[in-house]
Amino acid sequence: MCRMKTSNGNTSIMDMFEKGRVLKICAPMVRYSKLAFRSLVRKYNCDICFTPMIVASDFMRSVKARDSEFTTNEHDRPLIVQFAAHDAQTLADAACVVAPFSDGVDLNCGCPQRWAMSAGYGACLINKPELVKDMVRQVRNQVDNPNYTASIKIRIHKDLRRTVDLCQKAEAAGVSWITVHGRTSEERHQPVHFDAIKTIKDSVSVPVIANGDIKYLRDVESTHQLTGVDGVMAARGLLANPAMFDGYEDTPLECVWDWVDIAVEQGTPFTCFHQHLIYMLERVSSQPERKVFNSLSSTSAVIDYLQNTYGSVSELGT
Repeated sequence: MCRMKTSNGNTSIMDMFEKGRVLKICAPMVRYSKLAFRSLVRKYNCDICFTPMIVASDFMRSVKARDSEFTTNEHDRPLIVQFAAHDAQTLADAACVVAPFSDGVDLNCGCPQRWAMSAGYGACLINKPELVKDMVRQVRNQVDNPNYTASIKIRIHKDLRRTVDLCQKAEAAGVSWITVHGRTSEERHQPVHFDAIKTIKDSVSVPVIANGDIKYLRDVESTHQLTGVDGVMAARGLLANPAMFDGYEDTPLECVWDWVDIAVEQGTPFTCFHQHLIYMLERVSSQPERKVFNSLSSTSAVIDYLQNTYGSVSELGT
């Protein structure tokens, strides 16, 4: 049992599900859902953010891994830390380390990448319901804060009965909520199976989050209508437009400059700073503009380009 003092020991993320609204959530994204980007989307109506997936065994083995993989600050809440794990004690140990600085942990049962599946992580876990059950139970038992959540993020089986069985077993083990990416582990850009998400939602009593193809705020409402879910999680849609949950069709200029401020303040490495802007400007810039922008190689060159091409926020009102 790990004891901990926590600033939010008396409040639970679960209370957010009580209000009958559809929660808007930033997905775990390798390299991208780090502190700076989470700080940005929180300014634009994002309710909950996930860290990128962290391999729990590496995290526990090395202080260096802990310091580089997990950075946060006092404003970075509510926060869910996502782990890849295939061993219940390792996951519980990792949960105990991050629990004082977060609101819950999530077990990745959905990553379809070959390296993850061959290592026994990610989407291969949807075929190991007893192991998932044990991992959820150990986190619930060992983190000494009843409000700390243990959730799972899954993909679906071709035979949906197996997915329902997995979710019901996780619920019996005390899972807090379940995020369903409405595709199988073989599917990439095929349409999301909303009917499958609805079936899962109807078969458990814990909250269910829908993930897949959320590009605009209107998709949040339509997904809720189709499935009855309690929340919606976006990945690529938020990369393209971090202000999406606030109802903007494309990234507003204000959001671009907010990103510049946050990234400069937090010392975001140039490659990451630049790549986020490439995503954010893709829908609002022409091919020749993109070619020029993508070739820039310093923060100051990027800021000059933005200033010259789009102007500053202070000029918006003029």
